[in-house]
Amino acid sequence: MKTSGHVPRKRFGQNFLNSPGVVRKIVEAIAPRPADRMVEIGPGLAALTEPLLAVLDRLDAVEIDRDLIADLQRRFPAEKLVIHEGDALAFDFAPLGDDLRIVGNLPYNISTPLLFHLAGFADRVKDMHFMLQKEVVDRIVAAAGSAEYGRLSVMLQYRFHVERLFVVPPGAFTPAPKVDSAIVRLIPKPMAELRARDPECFGRLVTAAFSQRRKMLRNTLREWVAEAELAALGIEPTARAETVAVADYVRLANLVSGRQPAFPADKK
Repeated sequence: MKTSGHVPRKRFGQNFLNSPGVVRKIVEAIAPRPADRMVEIGPGLAALTEPLLAVLDRLDAVEIDRDLIADLQRRFPAEKLVIHEGDALAFDFAPLGDDLRIVGNLPYNISTPLLFHLAGFADRVKDMHFMLQKEVVDRIVAAAGSAEYGRLSVMLQYRFHVERLFVVPPGAFTPAPKVDSAIVRLIPKPMAELRARDPECFGRLVTAAFSQRRKMLRNTLREWVAEAELAALGIEPTARAETVAVADYVRLANLVSGRQPAFPADKK
């Protein structure tokens, strides 16, 4: 779990796990089985890769750093560790099959867009376990009405059951980040639980609602819905985006589906 002479690259957001105890807890949380279709994003120096391969028949890995790829290819048989060179933000997970179990110590500098990218493959996923900046995990699991609750919370909680597992201190990494990290579990919800008739409309409406967090819904959604319609749904027109539950955003989106603005706000 040492860097083995590899200089961590800032542009790739590389912070390598160096704590055997933390690695053991993560693997226990994942609970891999030999036949699992596991995909690791950013295997790096193989802190997670090695114990996973001790159980799995095969592991697919997405890695962007060619130096790390070369090291991984030297250390592990190609039939056990199948490496896909490329950027996880642009990677197409669909050809890897169904019931995917996706894991990884995700680069913090791209974690939010990467989570949205992965949500697009939720119908092929069994579960996901990620190491993220604790602040991001807190946002993912935040309840309506809390300061951390935002667009990320709504969009991921709509599509997944989410759970924060445990916090990881900076000293578990090389180099040590300046913030705490945390492990999050995301399990896709069955299609029967997804009530939004038009998922694209739902996503655009949520984006519009959170485009100006301090403004009331009657202002941020004025191009979408009338105050009387908000009130009829039991949503106060004077409410702000962070106080509205996921289920209420779904009801709002279903109400306005088919008459959404041509150019809604596109801020996060």
